[in-house]
Amino acid sequence: MKIKTSHLLSAISLLIALGITSCSTGNKNTNENVSKTPSFEKHTMSPGLIMAGYQGWFNTPGDGAERGWYHLKKGRRFEPGACTIDMWPDMTEYEKQYETAFNYSDGSAATIFSSHDESTVNLHFKWMKDYGIDGVFMQRFVGEVKRESGRNHFNKVLTSASKAALEYDRTIAVMYDMSGMSSEDVNVIIEDWKKLKDNYGFTKRSTYSNYLFNEGKPLVAIWGVGFNDNRKYNLDDIEKIIRFLKSEEGGSCSVLLGVPTYWREQGNDCIKDEKMHEIIQMADVVHPWFVGRFNENRYANFKPLIGKDKAWCDEHNLKYMPVVFPGFSWYNMYPDAKSSIDRNSGSFFWKQLSGATSEGAEMIYLAMFDEIDEATAIFKLAKRVPVGESKFVPVDEDIPSDHYLWLSGQAGQMMKNKQALPIEKPVQNEN
Repeated sequence: MKIKTSHLLSAISLLIALGITSCSTGNKNTNENVSKTPSFEKHTMSPGLIMAGYQGWFNTPGDGAERGWYHLKKGRRFEPGACTIDMWPDMTEYEKQYETAFNYSDGSAATIFSSHDESTVNLHFKWMKDYGIDGVFMQRFVGEVKRESGRNHFNKVLTSASKAALEYDRTIAVMYDMSGMSSEDVNVIIEDWKKLKDNYGFTKRSTYSNYLFNEGKPLVAIWGVGFNDNRKYNLDDIEKIIRFLKSEEGGSCSVLLGVPTYWREQGNDCIKDEKMHEIIQMADVVHPWFVGRFNENRYANFKPLIGKDKAWCDEHNLKYMPVVFPGFSWYNMYPDAKSSIDRNSGSFFWKQLSGATSEGAEMIYLAMFDEIDEATAIFKLAKRVPVGESKFVPVDEDIPSDHYLWLSGQAGQMMKNKQALPIEKPVQNEN
């Protein structure tokens, strides 16, 4: 899941304790490193907040992580006919670029970035600032952080992000993705958060000013609660995690729960368990997952579900943060699945932004900032893509490469100004 000149860790030795051996600069938890005039209201769960998910999981040979073509390769190869990504990033502005086996139609080599590079993360946060996206939820995949190589990589990305968030006055929050987790891994989350809160100072404004808070408490997101796809953990495990996070030992945190689309009705993608709503009411923010559940033609029938969800959350004194996504495809990851949802030049994306707010949603989660593997990325995307055996989805010809960043910022500004989002997508003038 992927910050600035301010420094967060109390000493370089703490970087080593976290397993981050490739960073040259430590981040110190001292008051002098907090923004001189921090605007805490910018970094709270409040109406108008528009945040994205940040995967930060892409690696390349030579980036220092020793993970190879991680989250890019298929099997052991990253080459035409063997890859898992469906979109190609617009590489124009990246400081560090890595050559690949892919080529453009003129025979030139296509380059790609690594999330492990601080310059990559810094550029992404610059774009958030440029376009008015408030910040990101930093993904921490439990199956990754329980292993040293994965933990080292995601700590490196988090360190870069925490610096860039200060530099560009964006906000960050930690999100634990429990996909692939088992009940035995509950303590992985607990022990990992203990280290993060102590070493980065996320739970105290005096040590880190730009972490996302809710009702005066640091927010931690737990994603993957109640899905009926045979997960190897249960609601008792979730309860244990919530109780820890809300305890003094856990930092007296506020909790966001990432739940299935049909969490309220307990149908389709959600387990049927009377404890489900009890667990949700232990938390503070409900975040249902909509990616892949509908296309543009079906959205009108789906949209009223958001209003009903919001009403339930209001009744139970919970905040509500639904997901919008620009499109979806699995051409290269699962070619036999033939799964795709057309972006329609941003029309689908805007229809969700407008629809969610018209149903009462006051905060939005954008899925995702950088996920090119399922073609849900909103960052700058290539209009010219590599040719050959692998199929890549280019940005539609009638929109710029930054169109989804621009639309996100437009929506966020309207929401902050308490303006109704128009049904029709606004027109971006390409410079």
